[in-house]
Amino acid sequence: MIQVTPAAVKEVTRMLQNQTPYDPEAGLRLAVKGGGCSGLSYDMAFDKQKPGDQQFTYEGLKVYVDPKSFLYLDGMTFDYADTLKDKGFKFINPNASKTCGCGESFAV
Repeated sequence: MIQVTPAAVKEVTRMLQNQTPYDPEAGLRLAVKGGGCSGLSYDMAFDKQKPGDQQFTYEGLKVYVDPKSFLYLDGMTFDYADTLKDKGFKFINPNASKTCGCGESFAV
């Protein structure tokens, strides 16, 4: 299972609603790609559900994860911060044995 915090839901929903044209079927796709300092990197995009996807719904926000990425993201928390010291989306992944300094790539 993937957890999405209320702050992340609010920000992603705001961003989705500002898309032109707005697509009510679109949701957030979370994925893992090869690359980055530590070997794997996180990816996020607005997308529709594809065959085989895991789907989660949080306060009306649909979140899609493909089966391969789910192996690396299961148990993860997706968060958003907007403070003076910290702004942006965060992947809090207990499966990561090592992360790079920027937090955008990891190893298992």
